[in-house]
Amino acid sequence: MKDTIAAFKKHLSKLGAYEHAMSKLYNDSVTVMPPKGSEVVGNAMGVLSEEEYKLATSSELRDMIETILAHKDEVDLITLREAEEKHEELCKLEKIPMDEYVQHQIDVNAASAAWHEAKATNDFELFRPHLEKMVAFNRKMAHYYAPDKPAYDTLLNEYEKGLTMETLDKFFADVRKKVVPLLNDIVARGRRIDTDFLDKEYPVDKQRILTDRLMKIMCMDPQRSCIGETEHPYTINFTKNDVRIMTHYHSDMLLSSFYSVVHEAGHATYELNIGDELTDSFLGSGVSMGVHESQSRLYENIIGRSEEFMSVVYDDLKELFPEQLKDVTREQLFLAANKVEPSLIRTEADELTYPLHIMVRYELEKQLISGTLEVKDLPKAWNEMMKEYLGVDVPSDTEGVLQDSHWSGGMFGYFPSYAIGSAYGAQMIAAMKQDFDVMEQVKSGELQPIIDWLTERIYRFGCIKKPKELVENACKAEFDPKYYTDYLSEKFTKIYQL
Repeated sequence: MKDTIAAFKKHLSKLGAYEHAMSKLYNDSVTVMPPKGSEVVGNAMGVLSEEEYKLATSSELRDMIETILAHKDEVDLITLREAEEKHEELCKLEKIPMDEYVQHQIDVNAASAAWHEAKATNDFELFRPHLEKMVAFNRKMAHYYAPDKPAYDTLLNEYEKGLTMETLDKFFADVRKKVVPLLNDIVARGRRIDTDFLDKEYPVDKQRILTDRLMKIMCMDPQRSCIGETEHPYTINFTKNDVRIMTHYHSDMLLSSFYSVVHEAGHATYELNIGDELTDSFLGSGVSMGVHESQSRLYENIIGRSEEFMSVVYDDLKELFPEQLKDVTREQLFLAANKVEPSLIRTEADELTYPLHIMVRYELEKQLISGTLEVKDLPKAWNEMMKEYLGVDVPSDTEGVLQDSHWSGGMFGYFPSYAIGSAYGAQMIAAMKQDFDVMEQVKSGELQPIIDWLTERIYRFGCIKKPKELVENACKAEFDPKYYTDYLSEKFTKIYQL
């Protein structure tokens, strides 16, 4: 067994090296790579992904996994969980022909490059053939994995194990039932909130200084994390000692990058606090997208948009932008950060309308994967649904169907994790408040006790525990979305004096 485990670990290390290299290539391609470099990077990704596929589906790996799983009592917990996870992954991967797997990696790289250009030029037709390949592959992949299950359920499971359309249909029905009437009340008779001061010019160089200060407030370790710039904000982790945040600055939208940084720092905080014993293991990462989004949304909204947090950053904002914020009070800043207004862009959406943006994507993804909606008809369907759910007219595809990068990466089933994550986060904060005064801690500007609480219950476990176990471990109860809708109702009823 010692020899088997040693060989298994060596195999995983080699597999991890290929995955590391491909992640670095992806990160480079969406940040600093010049546009003409796409083809060469795509070819390199194809070569690396072929080698990765061979390693991940090799008979040697299967033999080692089966030996370990047959002698569970003789191995440590980490090795056992590595074997279980790799066995599940192997069983799925070997169902996809290698040539299709490799071609998909090349197609993803091309789709990403096309999306960037299409968004910049408002040209959906440029992106359409690439998106058609992404949809076709996802349909095929879902059929390979589980031919007897609804394809979209299979894709949802890739990002949040156990999540189904049945669960989400009920969840979004509850959101619709409670959020839409509240939104209508706010639009019809809520207090008027002034945000004119946010539309002024905020120099990007000063915003970068603000970002550095936010990183310190968020307890980001500069020896193990950094921040860069790209078109669409994201966080990527290579190990717990190399976690990178990407943001995007708008000189006329002060709070855009501000909340992108807080959101992505939530993701990064999770990765930075994985247990040290998992540093060299692929288990040393966030367990699922739902749980990951619970952290980003928790920090961005419940903490980041609170009166207490805005009080902490108020002096920094006034110092960096004295003219723009000359007559702005703490309360005005807090209210501006929580203004409810149906809008076009998901990443700029207020906290209350945000789940409606996710509903649009959820409904469209279901139709695309089931084949009841073709890619060529997607812009029209998008625009109609935005009008139905949010009451807004979409002036261009750049501000509509092309606004998110996820589909260019073939990530179908990902978007619902944002909404489920928001609901997880609301319940986690409710549980945390039973142990100490969370908002008083935020007001002090010392977030470490919050991070410690979450580390003890979520972060340190990496992928050792399953998502459902971690959520229940943190919430001290089974998941209940009522915490989320109650939180939204209470917060915005108070803000808008309804």
